[in-house]
Amino acid sequence: MSQNQNQPSKGPLAGVKVVDLSLLLPGPLCSQHLADMGAEVIKIENPRAYDGSRAMFKGKTGYPALYMMLNRNKKAITLNLKREQAKDILFKLLEDADILLEGFRPDGMDKMGIGYDVLKEKFPKLIYCGISGYGISGKYVDFAGHDLNYLAISGVLDQTGNPPRPAGFQMADVGGGTLTALSAILAALYYREKTGKGQRIDISMTDASLQFLSLYGGILSSSEKSPEAGNDILSGKLPNYNVYETKEGRYVALGALEDMFFQTFLRAAGMENLTKDHPMNEENIPLIKQKLTDYFKSKTYSDLQPIFDNTDACLSPILNMKEVSEDPHMKDRGMVIERNHPKYGPILQFGSPFHFSETPFVYRNDPPEHGEHTEEILAGLGFPKDKIAEFKKDRLI
Repeated sequence: MSQNQNQPSKGPLAGVKVVDLSLLLPGPLCSQHLADMGAEVIKIENPRAYDGSRAMFKGKTGYPALYMMLNRNKKAITLNLKREQAKDILFKLLEDADILLEGFRPDGMDKMGIGYDVLKEKFPKLIYCGISGYGISGKYVDFAGHDLNYLAISGVLDQTGNPPRPAGFQMADVGGGTLTALSAILAALYYREKTGKGQRIDISMTDASLQFLSLYGGILSSSEKSPEAGNDILSGKLPNYNVYETKEGRYVALGALEDMFFQTFLRAAGMENLTKDHPMNEENIPLIKQKLTDYFKSKTYSDLQPIFDNTDACLSPILNMKEVSEDPHMKDRGMVIERNHPKYGPILQFGSPFHFSETPFVYRNDPPEHGEHTEEILAGLGFPKDKIAEFKKDRLI
């Protein structure tokens, strides 16, 4: 990872232009990934109603911490899309754009007169990606919802325990929305490269969340039984794939699913005879689990450090967010970055998870201020200064 402020992009998507109308988390994180890969991303916000993430989790110096996590390497303009004249500006932006990304309700863009049916006639090569909770069809199409709702409907929440509990992070938003949209956009770019045709991408965070249950879908298909929440092969039943409490009240994750890794762990823990004396079968699972519970309850993190460091034991400390930000592996991988922002001072950033040998991630620009590049971009579209001033007067920008 390199940091070259305001340098031209040399990423794999250099030359790709994205017009981003999305707000909050799923869409902006998707467009940040595109920007990190080199795309030119233009973030559009209402001039008097900015992206809500700008107001969330303010840092000590006043910086909007969540917004900063999601919007680097972009440019920002303001545009009131509810005004008729603003549509002409949007159309001007889309003349050479490759991708439009939005996260409104399924009929949101249509209500503004800029839905896919309108845009595909004007811009047949445009890739239009909409991220919504339930997609553009089906019984739930008009339902409001958030991450928890999408995980509930897709069956994922049922697997979080008995009773089910919130996961504590946005699995549907990121796994179902951000990353699914990103994959689809890249595939659509490849298709367009071969055919010259754009298309609509309909991303449902509920649909995509269902894919997390592919293993259990296979089990359902073979047995006609739903997995038992909190007591199936990946949710707490197996002693060698479980979470255990330590002496000081912290927790560890034992992920030794294959027997060779479990045996390595048992040898490192001085319990090499455990499965010899008590073979791993349905009858002995509770006993083995209890012995492991007792073992970990007698050990501190410090005691367990040699096993954490054993490359084949599959035992990991469960790190909190602060520990993750200080973890040497994360720093070596460039996944935790401290930026010296010119306005806010030191800020925390997560690096790009996409590591390319020929086109590595470059931190080109800090997350933009609200509408920071409005005049620059409009001037680049050919609008003279007096026209831009008129747009301001008419509250278009």
